[in-house]
Amino acid sequence: MSLTRRSALVTGGSRGIGAEIARRLAGEGFDLTIAARDPETLEQTAHRLREQTGATVNPVAAHMNDPDQVRALVRAHEDRFGGMNALVLSAGTGTAGTVADMPAKTYERMVDINVRAPLTLMQAALPQLRRSAAADAERGAKIIALASITGVAGEAGLAAYGATKAALISLCETVSLEESAHGVSATALSPGYVDTDMTAWKRDVLDRSTMLTTGDIAELALAVTRLSRNAVVPNIVVTRAGDQVWRA
Repeated sequence: MSLTRRSALVTGGSRGIGAEIARRLAGEGFDLTIAARDPETLEQTAHRLREQTGATVNPVAAHMNDPDQVRALVRAHEDRFGGMNALVLSAGTGTAGTVADMPAKTYERMVDINVRAPLTLMQAALPQLRRSAAADAERGAKIIALASITGVAGEAGLAAYGATKAALISLCETVSLEESAHGVSATALSPGYVDTDMTAWKRDVLDRSTMLTTGDIAELALAVTRLSRNAVVPNIVVTRAGDQVWRA
């Protein structure tokens, strides 16, 4: 494990917020494993990151609703880099729908990808994170999870999605309570609508120019990795400009 170059595993790393966080981390001197479902898009992003930053970028295709693939992803990172200074959980899924009408298979998929996969990733990665934290006495190791402002304040039509993100926020808090003594802490990032493919369904009622940018969220993720091991930030809520502070 290199003591001069840090490494990070970024899920959802082929596009959107995850790709922008990966780019910022690579520019900061991190080598990367980036994961997503589509191998072709993943390789294109990895190639672009290598050219732009000179970082070592290891693309690993994985489906977040398959626990075996999730664990294999963590092993692939360890095989390549030997340790893990940051785990970025950016992969997620969301479907709008009321509590009364949402099909079971829809909310079950959100639970699988937004809750079970992050928990599985954390469990599998903690041995690497602890080792890397021990080797970096100043900064420790960080877990950064993309949650949502709907996990903090409910939004009509997003009940199941918001519930999974509330669970993710709680998970980050508990991991910090249990692991920060080992130098490993977890931070949830909880933004309102960010201008990505995932929010394309809102563009008929919400102008893209009013949304948060991927750069806004990536900047916060990068800041977390720069903090000392003594600084534990449970959750960062980012709302859009306007007259409704606690709405997406």
